[in-house]
Amino acid sequence: MNASTKGIVLWLTGWSLPDKVFDRLRKLLPEYTHLSIEYNASDTPESMLAFAESAVKRILIADEADCSIRRPRGPVLISGWSLGSLLALRLAAHGYADGLVLFGATAKFTRPQTESALGFADVHVRQMIRGISRDRATVELNFRRLLFTAAEREAGFAAFLPPIGSWTTPALISGLQILRSEECFSRLSGIACPVLLFHGTADQICSYQAVLELKDQLPQAKLVTIPASGHVPFLGREASIAEEWRRWRHGRQEGDPTTI
Repeated sequence: MNASTKGIVLWLTGWSLPDKVFDRLRKLLPEYTHLSIEYNASDTPESMLAFAESAVKRILIADEADCSIRRPRGPVLISGWSLGSLLALRLAAHGYADGLVLFGATAKFTRPQTESALGFADVHVRQMIRGISRDRATVELNFRRLLFTAAEREAGFAAFLPPIGSWTTPALISGLQILRSEECFSRLSGIACPVLLFHGTADQICSYQAVLELKDQLPQAKLVTIPASGHVPFLGREASIAEEWRRWRHGRQEGDPTTI
């Protein structure tokens, strides 16, 4: 079967990381047409959000004049990681997705002190923003140290990451501003499409408790737990992730309502 008949996957990467981070996984999903939404040069949070939405519209809308929707052959899936998962949830709430596949996801990144187990304190994100203006490389490297568990670092998972420096400084700041402000709780009940969540139990960026909270508020969600994994559960586990993805994709044939 032609890839376009199986559907399209739109990829939304995490903060400061280039889209190449998904390459190893995409190679194991050749049945899909893979398209990337790159927002690594956005000047403002508003432009980053608008660019993601306009990129999806360019794929789905045949004629901007009358906004007639042209659905590609097969489903349109949006796959987001971390910051990309917030953008994906936002897009799905507007009806742009037939399904979501999310990694390291949360409905709200920054949290008050009373919810410290569910997210980052806003003060830490503001410190990152100030640090970027002085020494952006150090901020990026410090962030990357939080992505993996000690065992994953020892196993060499960090070597799978592309080099730092692929985002502009305004884009780094814009992404952090979105992480400070974006909340998707008010949108979750409107996301009618199936959602597949992959999350590590040792995630230090978006906690496992946060994804449990997210799953409970999504009408059609399935959670795949990755034991002892950090914030990048797809790296080093591409074969098992691809297999879980396919089981979810074809599960509706077996009557599973959380699949597509």
